[in-house]
Amino acid sequence: MLRPRIIPTLLVHDGGLVKTIGFKDPKYVGDPINAVKIFNEKEADELVVLDIDATAKGKAPDYRMIANLAAECRMPLCYGGGIGTVEQAEKIISLGVEKVALSAAAIERPGLLTEIAERVGRQSVVAIIDVRHRSGGLFRKDSYEVTTLNASRSHDIAPLDLAETLAHAGAGEIVVNSVDRDGTMTGYDLKLAAAMRERIDIPITILGGAGSLDDMSALLETCGTVGASAGSLFVFKGALRAVLINYPVREVKDAIYAAALRQP
Repeated sequence: MLRPRIIPTLLVHDGGLVKTIGFKDPKYVGDPINAVKIFNEKEADELVVLDIDATAKGKAPDYRMIANLAAECRMPLCYGGGIGTVEQAEKIISLGVEKVALSAAAIERPGLLTEIAERVGRQSVVAIIDVRHRSGGLFRKDSYEVTTLNASRSHDIAPLDLAETLAHAGAGEIVVNSVDRDGTMTGYDLKLAAAMRERIDIPITILGGAGSLDDMSALLETCGTVGASAGSLFVFKGALRAVLINYPVREVKDAIYAAALRQP
């Protein structure tokens, strides 16, 4: 049975843990392994680790880093970055990672998702859609644009249409990541999240903009059972954005999850 999830998303750049704003200016916030240890202690639902260098620089996945993360992680782990072949996805799964995430490769060749799903299972295949807002009404094709390679490349396809295509191709989950709201801590794009939840029937996770646990409650009240993911919220504390790895305690999580049950 599907349930809501609160998911930290960690970005890796030059081997270190960083946080960006609008996919730019990565700020070093610590060591990825140390962060995993803390999220273990805090019993996070899942963990997403994205290597933001790999695909953009044409690099293969860093299998040594991935193996170290998987060995330390005591929660379901999703890894993305540099995956462009079935063999790479299989190797990552063999290291103890539960899910592999693809963005640019999936958009360029949706059939790759089909091939990977056939080898490792659809439940282990995640497609990430990085979305940037542009002028126009919500449901016009030009309202949002899909981007890849750290938002350096735009694609002429509506995000909702792309999500449907990738779901049909074999993705077991869709992550919708807001480029505009990345690192801003101003709240999720609830209109986009609701439209995406209405359009596709596989699990979805919303990322980009969460600045408080109230933002997560608002997302679940709007969309019901989805994944609420965040980066800055779980690595910064206070208005000055002091680095502090954090995660809500079980009682607080349960209260947030109750918002999903109130959704009609």
